[in-house]
Amino acid sequence: MNYLNKKTVEDIDVAGKKVLVRCDFNVPFDGEGNISDPKRIDEAMKTIQYLVDHKAKVILCSHLGRPKGEFNMKYSLAPVAAYLSKALGFEVKMAKDVVGESAKSIAASLQDGEVELIENVRFHKEEEKNDPEFSKQLASLAEIYVNDAFGTAHRAHASTAGVADYLPAVCGYLIQKEISVMGGALTDPKRPFVAILGGAKVSDKIGVITNLLDKVDTLIIGGGMAYTFMNALGYSIGTSICESDKVDLAKDIMAKAKEKGVSFLIPEDTVVATEYKPDAEHKVVDSDKIPADWMGLDIGPKTREKFANALNGAGTVVWNGPMGVSEWENFAEGTIAVARAVAESGAISIIGGGDSAAAVEKLGYADRMTHISTGGGASLEFLEGKVLPGIACLNEKE
Repeated sequence: MNYLNKKTVEDIDVAGKKVLVRCDFNVPFDGEGNISDPKRIDEAMKTIQYLVDHKAKVILCSHLGRPKGEFNMKYSLAPVAAYLSKALGFEVKMAKDVVGESAKSIAASLQDGEVELIENVRFHKEEEKNDPEFSKQLASLAEIYVNDAFGTAHRAHASTAGVADYLPAVCGYLIQKEISVMGGALTDPKRPFVAILGGAKVSDKIGVITNLLDKVDTLIIGGGMAYTFMNALGYSIGTSICESDKVDLAKDIMAKAKEKGVSFLIPEDTVVATEYKPDAEHKVVDSDKIPADWMGLDIGPKTREKFANALNGAGTVVWNGPMGVSEWENFAEGTIAVARAVAESGAISIIGGGDSAAAVEKLGYADRMTHISTGGGASLEFLEGKVLPGIACLNEKE
């Protein structure tokens, strides 16, 4: 899907208009009820500030957690309103409901440059059902719709897609960045184009692998799913994770890569352990010599070097998924080595959310990456070439 021609906040006149902005304020909280990582709120600030500076009447909405369609104040967005008020330097007016009296009266009385935050849209079960009546009620609060929640762009919910049926719809800066960087990489990448895919299961990444085989010069496979490919090559993989029903598919993928002239790399050596535990006894073996009762939990040193060499001189790198059980120190070296190699490659580097993003942040390489996606699931579906309802619904430039 080519989304590069979608209208942005800069393509419309927002002055004096009520603008409904779908943000992703689904932030984590600590035991005391304080926001423990405000990154998602900070990411939305550029769009909010633009609208405030251009004298829009701003109505923000988001989901938080899984309140299951009920008003559960444990999932209230009130702490987000407090954080935003501090960041903007003026009070963000917090509504007590989503489409009720409070939300409507605050919206009606907003002055230019003022901001309202309505309650958690998932307090209504109609939100996730993309109920047209609920979408219409949400839309009735405003005159323009801005989607800036990339993390939920793969969901067809009322606040992510439904409201676009009733209002002029454009994207904010965050979605614009996701579209331009990831969309650009998929439609016209700077070459060589290298994709690194990790994570536990081949089944989670089939669509991505298939879509990328037509686009990349090199495809690197690590993580748990590498063992299914090793099995397909006839290697003994001990007790490593393996999707036996996907072995034929793995053979098929490797044959296709060969046919298309894509360099297809899987681990040469593996860090194996006696059991799936952070402090399990472990050692390095060649990938085709994993002992019967041992399991692979990370890529080995030879593989780290091989993968780093493949990244050296790359033009574009897309990375999604860890190389091993990266949350355990003994099995994190592979993921660390890949993060370092991507940072040092000088390539346009795109990190596809989730565990890879967490690894890059934790290691302090975040500022050396071109782009870290804010949506794990959405970025995967983007790389698969799937339609993202929250972006597909936005208006095209003339």
